[in-house]
Amino acid sequence: MPWGSLKYLVGDAMYGGRVSDDMDRRVLSTYLNEYFGDFLFDTNNKFFFSRDGFDYSLPVSRINTVEEIRQYVETFPLTNSPAVFGLHPNAEIGYFMSFTNDLWHTLISLQPRTGDTGSGLSREEQIYNTATDLLSKIPIIKSDIGSFDVGAVRNELMAKNGGEQPTPCQVVLLQEIELWNALCKRMSSSLILLKKALDGEIGMSERLDEISDALFNGYLPLFWAKLAPATEKRLGSWMVHFIKRHRQYEKWIKEGEPQVFWLSGLHIPESYLTALVQTTCRRKGWPLDKSTMCTFVTKYKNVDDISKEKGNTLMDGSYVSGLYLEGAGWNSDLSQLERQKPKELVVDLPFLQVVPIESSRLKSQGAFRTPVYTTSQRRNAAGVGLVFEADLSTNIHASFWALQGVAIVMNKSD
Repeated sequence: MPWGSLKYLVGDAMYGGRVSDDMDRRVLSTYLNEYFGDFLFDTNNKFFFSRDGFDYSLPVSRINTVEEIRQYVETFPLTNSPAVFGLHPNAEIGYFMSFTNDLWHTLISLQPRTGDTGSGLSREEQIYNTATDLLSKIPIIKSDIGSFDVGAVRNELMAKNGGEQPTPCQVVLLQEIELWNALCKRMSSSLILLKKALDGEIGMSERLDEISDALFNGYLPLFWAKLAPATEKRLGSWMVHFIKRHRQYEKWIKEGEPQVFWLSGLHIPESYLTALVQTTCRRKGWPLDKSTMCTFVTKYKNVDDISKEKGNTLMDGSYVSGLYLEGAGWNSDLSQLERQKPKELVVDLPFLQVVPIESSRLKSQGAFRTPVYTTSQRRNAAGVGLVFEADLSTNIHASFWALQGVAIVMNKSD
């Protein structure tokens, strides 16, 4: 049997052109490698595609006719567990949770827009109070500037550099606060207009109506989301995330680059990782196009743990926090991947150490190349969502984790 040709036809010719994402192609090729081969017909060691609740295997040799094969297939269960496809049983829980959230979102959007809200306030009063509360939490100094004066911050950074131009990481900071200012100005101006519309001073436009619906239902308005990092959080937890982002920017400006960087708090996190590589290349004289980064999962979970131990100050790279592991568990004692525990869909990952390195020296033996995504939605058809790839240590073959759908996300869903 020409298995190599069959794998090429199925994986590259028939489906390969339709699967544009590298991680999806890895899953496809893993299925082919795991289920295409002479081992399927080994009579001495029978191959089972899965043994979770039912023994899925090829029919025995005495089955020859189409009718016999049809009867054999009809013996299969009507419903298949995730294990049949190489997934953990938790995957089914995740699917039902996602379905329930979508259903709940639809039900909320269908509720009547008039009548009592149950709190003694009318719908308009509740929206007005929510808008007032949000306005008080937006750190804005002037309506035309935002939270930070970019020019003043640039001058402050240059003064700290002894008059030198901002470093690559400082350039990222300036870009981030520009995006942050745009978001804050949009939030502030739209909330002010919404309050005026509720007071009857101006007309309620379609955009303001959409914002009022989102505030009443507890969701992030789409008008704001267009200028914010991708998220699946509801409005309440998103505002907590919003305030935490502002604190990180303030600390970064006043005290310099944090010892442990909360990567989830950046609008474009991949730009910071690129800046780390650029900084090391400048210091060591490496060519940028022949440099990359490697990652190590540390044992640290708190900033104080790093401060207590001597020699943990990094000359190159950075410690990164705010990462969550899906599709697998993490064994902190052995510092390696382990199978998920039942009903534990997401686990907090310890700090990740990002180290710039020359590409020729990069080795990833005994590690699973894990994609890092912005949200649990992972990567869409346009390729948006993938930030970088991290190496996670493992003593199990990489194909197992590929079929388990292991990935890292920077924002947990509510």
